Amino acid sequence: MKKIDLYIIKKFLGTFFFSIVLILSIAIVFDITEHMDDFFETQVSLKEIITDYYIPFIPYYMNMFSQLFIFIAVIFFTSKMASNSEIIAILAGGVSYRRFVLPYMISATILFLLCFILGGYVIPHATAKMLRFTDTYIHKFTSENAHNIHLMVEPNTILYIESFRKDQKMGYRASFETFEDKTLKERIIAERIYYVEDYHWYFERYTKRTFEGLKEALERGERLDTTIHIYPNELFITQEMAQQMNNHELYQYLKTQRLRGAGSLEAFETEWWKRWANPVGAFIMTLLGVTLSSKKQRGGTGKNLGIGIVLSAIYILFSTVSTSFSVGGLMSSFTAVWLPNFLFLAISIALYRKVSR
Repeated sequence: MKKIDLYIIKKFLGTFFFSIVLILSIAIVFDITEHMDDFFETQVSLKEIITDYYIPFIPYYMNMFSQLFIFIAVIFFTSKMASNSEIIAILAGGVSYRRFVLPYMISATILFLLCFILGGYVIPHATAKMLRFTDTYIHKFTSENAHNIHLMVEPNTILYIESFRKDQKMGYRASFETFEDKTLKERIIAERIYYVEDYHWYFERYTKRTFEGLKEALERGERLDTTIHIYPNELFITQEMAQQMNNHELYQYLKTQRLRGAGSLEAFETEWWKRWANPVGAFIMTLLGVTLSSKKQRGGTGKNLGIGIVLSAIYILFSTVSTSFSVGGLMSSFTAVWLPNFLFLAISIALYRKVSR
């Protein structure tokens, strides 16, 4: 690596982290102002506020807006280089435009790895800690009771529980149905269902019906032990839980639910693809930023920075809208998450070819 490469990488990463510190500091100040009354009312300690809320707060929002920070950082320092005629001097010295962009891509690779590790392994744990704090001291978002649980435990087995108490591991008015070639073979209806351990459940005050063609066998009893391949915690998994799983946990959850034939996995599939698409966005935003701001023009840094903020806002808005289509079932998760990247990549490549000439 040459001195000019190190110079650009230092400028890139320095501006990126400086913008993060600046913007997140402002965000934390506003957040403290908003939640000050909640902290006083619950009498939570300063240590808990810092370690359980604001330390996880920083990587969470840093990763969420990483593409915005990257784009603004590239626009800002590249525009300053262009206005100071540094880029003209570099290209006049015999450096090709492709070679000029190389240190930008090296910096983008560093940020790609940072975003991937943060988003896949650090932030899920931090998010879980932050949500537990929010649940305890600010506003409650979880519940110890689940209602109207209807899920496919295995491809041919369906469990329904009207209500389930997490603390007592007990459910009311349960139904357990087994099918064979889309034909109902067995149905158990019970007033209560209890979890013991290791997939061991039992029904209390049950009625069991077994179907063989036109014949039906009826059985009633006080207790019926059985094996159901599900844990009580799985009855309380909501869309918000996707953000609290690391990459391995999220992959295993999706794999298990697909084997069971479960539906309504859009939020988890969307989160899975976002774990890959967001880091890749570092390369796209870097290429788009350098092609937009490497040419010296009237208006200088302010004009380029304004263009960068507008395009970043469009990118984030487009990503949010397309993701909502995925969760609503109007578009596949892969298409919804990657579509903004594909679109902005096409724009970046077109601008790169134009500028490089």
